[in-house]
Amino acid sequence: MTITVVLADDQALVRRGFRLILEAEPDLRVVAEAADGQEAIDAVGRHRPAVVLMDIQMPGLDGLEATRRILGREDNATRVLVLTTFERDDYVFQALQLGASGFLLKTAPPEDLVTAVRVVAGGEALLSPSVTRRVIEEFASSHRYEPRSEDLDRLTQRELEVLRLLAEGLSNAEIAARLYLSEATVKTHTSNILAKLGLRDRIQAVIFAYRQRLIEP
Repeated sequence: MTITVVLADDQALVRRGFRLILEAEPDLRVVAEAADGQEAIDAVGRHRPAVVLMDIQMPGLDGLEATRRILGREDNATRVLVLTTFERDDYVFQALQLGASGFLLKTAPPEDLVTAVRVVAGGEALLSPSVTRRVIEEFASSHRYEPRSEDLDRLTQRELEVLRLLAEGLSNAEIAARLYLSEATVKTHTSNILAKLGLRDRIQAVIFAYRQRLIEP
């Protein structure tokens, strides 16, 4: 299965570099490039890609506003992976609030970019390891929220265990080892958690766990 990608960055050389990295992989194909937010919106509308790599700082319409408009469409099936040279919490907070599925620094190695596109296209969420825990903790604590016990009542005891470990930042493999389960079983539990709680991805699940005080920042 080919994963289609739109590149949105105001620097042509950066887009060229991303294209070379991604199209060196047999399962990835760049279908369009955009130099600003409006071009990104138009390209997504035309091509309906699986993923759009979205730079934040672009002239005219920036990446955050473009993300809001793309993900705000009722028929949208594209996932947004935000790329930036700046490790700024406010950018990450806004991207998460808007529904972005990933955040990666442009300084990350090429193999991390490839992995990130595949992870996001597969329906999971991804944050740069250097910002993950700090961002989620601050995001969760900066938004007032009154936990509802009935939310947790939807989950089985095993699903609660998986959710707690997700919130601690463990991967599927690490959760499987901790609970003596297979990775496939962990993926099934994770899918069930998202479905029962009406959450989009792992990032939302982790934020939910912090808000429910299953994990303390």
